[in-house]
Amino acid sequence: MIEFLEGYGFLGLFIGSFLAATIVPFSSDILMAGVLLAGMNPLWALIWATSGNWLGGLTSYWVGHLGKWDWIERWFGVTEKRLLKQKHWIDKYGSLIAFFSWVPFAGDILAVGLGFYRVSFTKSAIYMLIGKGVRYAFWVALYLLLGETLLEFKIL
Repeated sequence: MIEFLEGYGFLGLFIGSFLAATIVPFSSDILMAGVLLAGMNPLWALIWATSGNWLGGLTSYWVGHLGKWDWIERWFGVTEKRLLKQKHWIDKYGSLIAFFSWVPFAGDILAVGLGFYRVSFTKSAIYMLIGKGVRYAFWVALYLLLGETLLEFKIL
């Protein structure tokens, strides 16, 4: 699937990043590394990956906001028990939790929980954008620092 998405360039990166933040269990980090190593512009890769992953996270938020357990369980595998267990953290930290929505697997659950418990959409969206942007900026920085070295040693 990753090779397929890489073939579509920035659009593939956007779609892959979007899906990784919603229902498809794969890491957009691998996709990001692939497009960078393929020689695509790092700034545009950062923008497209962040935008796709952010919009995917917002989709997860809105699924939670709809509050239909059958959708939440079917699309995200989040049980009512698991969501209620995280309520303590949501009550304690609120929209700041959205910053960590980039964390693989757990981030989807956080986004759904923020929506389900009706945490401020605007604040959640801002923190989510910052967190996801920092995530991809890390990959761009790593590529800019070590990209050629990694290619020489065939590490990536």
